[in-house]
Formats: sequence, C-alpha cells, structure tokens
Amino acid sequence: MYLENLLAIFKECVRVTKKSGAIVFNLGDKYISGALSLSPYKFAIKAIETKCVFLINQITWSKLNPTPRQDKRKLIQATEPFFVFAKSKDYHFDLDNYLRHLDEANKNSKGKPTEKLGKQYYGLIENSELSDEQKKNAKKSLQEAILAVHTGEIDSFRMKIKGIHKEAYGGMEGGRNNQIRHNGFTIIKILGNRLKKDLIESPVEMTKDNAHPAVYPLYIVQELIKLLSKEHDIVLDPFCGSGTTCVAAKNLKRHYLGIEINADYVNLAKERLKQVNFTQELFI
Repeated sequence: MYLENLLAIFKECVRVTKKSGAIVFNLGDKYISGALSLSPYKFAIKAIETKCVFLINQITWSKLNPTPRQDKRKLIQATEPFFVFAKSKDYHFDLDNYLRHLDEANKNSKGKPTEKLGKQYYGLIENSELSDEQKKNAKKSLQEAILAVHTGEIDSFRMKIKGIHKEAYGGMEGGRNNQIRHNGFTIIKILGNRLKKDLIESPVEMTKDNAHPAVYPLYIVQELIKLLSKEHDIVLDPFCGSGTTCVAAKNLKRHYLGIEINADYVNLAKERLKQVNFTQELFI
C-alpha cells in the first residue's frame, strides 16, 4: 500500500511536469525482519511500468559520514539512490553546470606542464615496429599534442602505439583500435573536464536548528536542480519537509512549490526561506 500511495503522488507529479522537465525520486531503504526491503528499486520499477516516464540515471549519494550501526552481521549503509526520470526526450540536462565547482577546483590545482611531457613516447615510437612513414606521422602528432597541452587547448593526453600497447577491449571498427591498426598509433586527448559520474559524495546534513528527522543535503539538491532546470523554472517538491528543496531552488533563482502536511515543518521551511532573497513561493 505504501508504494501504491507513493506511485499515485508520483503520477500527479508527472502530470504537471512540462516536456523539458524531469522528476527526481529519493527514498532510503530499510530493513524488514532483518532483510533489506529494496523499496527504492521496487518503486523505480513500478514507475517505469506506468509507461509515462523513462529512467535517465540512478545517481548514487555516497555518504561521507553515514550513521553507525551496532549490528555486527551487516555493513553500514552508506549510499542512497536518486532516480532521475523524464517524460519526454526533450528533457533539459545541463551537464556543464553540474559539479562545475569541482571542475574549477581541479583546473586551479593544476600546475604548468613540464618539459618532460610526452618525451617517453618518442623512444617508444623509434623502437616500435612501425614503418618509417608511420613513425614520422606519429612523431608529428605527438608534437602537436604536447603543444596543445602547453597552450592550454587540452589538459593532457595518452598515446597508444601498435605492438607496444594493448588495444582497447571490445573496441569497435572506426574507433581508436581502427586507428592503431591502420595508422600504427592513436592519441587520446583529455580535455580536462571532470567526468560527470552517476555518483555524488556528500556528508549527511547535521543541523541543530532543524527538527526534521531526515534532512538531505542542500548541496545534493542544488546540484540536481542545476543539472535539470534553468533559472526561473519552477521546482516542485511534494514532500517538502523542512524546505530544503525550496531553499535550494531559491538559492539558484528558481521558483518553487512546496507541499507539506505537517504545519510545524511548513513553519520551519518558511523560516529557512526568509534567509534567502529571491523568488515567489506557494505552500500547500
């Protein structure tokens, strides 16, 4: 009955979501009679079976400070899934804006490339079984790649040479393996953009002034809002609680709609929102 009730609310969320919108569902799992119930995954399957949405990603929240458990026969639960659904192929997805601060921190931490950059490949090329023409082309491409790093065009690179490096497992014709077979080498340029994985690390929210028992991190919600919406879009949370989603939306210049049946939590959310200076609100 619990999952059916959730699904009924989910369908209403799907109904009011525009074509370019997305729906994020998060539910922590629990033990029943000593066994995990897998409720989040059961719900996700039921949601897909409605045929009104499809699953884009399961983003895993890795908790840096999970709640310790005393059970000596179970590992500590340190993850929770966030399921990202869409109702059409036109969903908004701003990958460049997602985890951008980590991209910038990574770039700022990089030092200047050294003069030794890529030099080891020259010896490998010379000692390889490539033809003279292939060696000439390989050295030219290597020189261009080194220059691209020094000018900041790319972050770094790797080179694979026929007969020295293994081909990629399962490589397809037309890909890098094809370049190695025909040209004798391939250069893999690394642009420096951090890989945007379906994993996000964050500590569990610890707030003394928040009476809600399950506050998810503002950081995670903000990253999801940046990924899935634009400024001045409307963000809906049908289980508003202490208003974290609304605070995140307001911080990011989105409008928000929060629905909550507990009057105490509504008042708590409104107090939190007073500290942010933007947008329109509606609580039901």
